[in-house]
Amino acid sequence: MSMPALETRDLNKFFGALEVTRSVDFSLAQGARHAIIGPNGAGKTTLINLLTGALRPSSGRIVLAGRDITAMPAHRRVKQGIARTFQINTLFMGLTVIDNLYLAVSERMGFATRLFRPAGRNRAVLDEVERLLAVVKLEADAGTILNQLPYGRQRLVEIAIALALDPKVLLLDEPAAGVPSTESHIILDAVDSLPKDIAVLIIEHDMDVVFRFAERITVLVRGAILAEGTPEEIAANEEVQATYLGEAGHG
Repeated sequence: MSMPALETRDLNKFFGALEVTRSVDFSLAQGARHAIIGPNGAGKTTLINLLTGALRPSSGRIVLAGRDITAMPAHRRVKQGIARTFQINTLFMGLTVIDNLYLAVSERMGFATRLFRPAGRNRAVLDEVERLLAVVKLEADAGTILNQLPYGRQRLVEIAIALALDPKVLLLDEPAAGVPSTESHIILDAVDSLPKDIAVLIIEHDMDVVFRFAERITVLVRGAILAEGTPEEIAANEEVQATYLGEAGHG
């Protein structure tokens, strides 16, 4: 069995006397398509914040491709291969799609200070921008001002910017939130087309999105893992049904 792309070992997080992450042993396989679900207050976002370094655990370990990153700050984790759409703050609503991506790729490649130099743009950066536009199928929208795009396509730009960081692990925090159900397939199609060597973990409340996307699902309740398995196993799990899926409206 190959080494997990990302894993936690007996991970715990306390806020004072409140235990929000409880003895979480979680493993994200290389190239995985994995979802974390659970009721409000289950600790899903806290877990993502621990994985990305936005929060420090009270105890336990976080391991990225065999390397202990528990004490590593967030910006270094990005350079080690973790990207998260929720943390991307480089979306400029008054700029075009291609300009937003050019900024992100330039920063990664070290050309950020020369973005609007009179001599023109860097060819290597443009090649990477064009590749990312193709991955999320936004070629036709490249010249569109971001605030003129439908919200679902704005979320695609967020995903593309996360991909500009060249991640090995991509964390998507509710990628379909605010996206009309008629457009959620746009997000799923983009994720489906991502390189297979990128492990993708999503937090998502929309069970239709979860069950269409995930090959494995982890159910988090009160900060602890209640169950994990294939979508079929989770849908058939009576404890999960009683605790969460019934109220979430799936199956």
